[in-house]
Amino acid sequence: MLKITSLAMAMGLALAAPAMAQGVDQNPEAAGVRAALDHYIAGHATGSGAEHRQAFHDEAKLFWMRDGKFMQRTDDEYIAGSPGKPADDEAQRKRIVQILDITGDVAVAKVVLDYPTVTFTDYMSMVKTEEGWKIVNKIFNAKPKAKS
Repeated sequence: MLKITSLAMAMGLALAAPAMAQGVDQNPEAAGVRAALDHYIAGHATGSGAEHRQAFHDEAKLFWMRDGKFMQRTDDEYIAGSPGKPADDEAQRKRIVQILDITGDVAVAKVVLDYPTVTFTDYMSMVKTEEGWKIVNKIFNAKPKAKS
């Protein structure tokens, strides 16, 4: 449990720095938006589908390009791929929210997941629902790293 608590604290710090740099923390909705992003990041760090489930709206979709083809999947398909445990190289993975912009009951975020073999750049569209802030759309780019 201590590892997850430390992880949660580290994620909170990673989310706070970019938000404060852009003055987002002055927005009363900032904590709720960051909480949803914390669940998203924790889902990656722990492999927990339950964490991802808390981040995504039930109607969420994910979109990306692969080999020049437009791809998509539902949040349920995405969450079903959660392994239920951290990746073997979890200690070498870094995640940070680089951009956070909130207007009323909508927000956008840019999250960078820097992994040993690939860097993912995620752009999230978010809405405030009765259950709190949720990711409704995710588009992403995967950039493989050169092998060393």
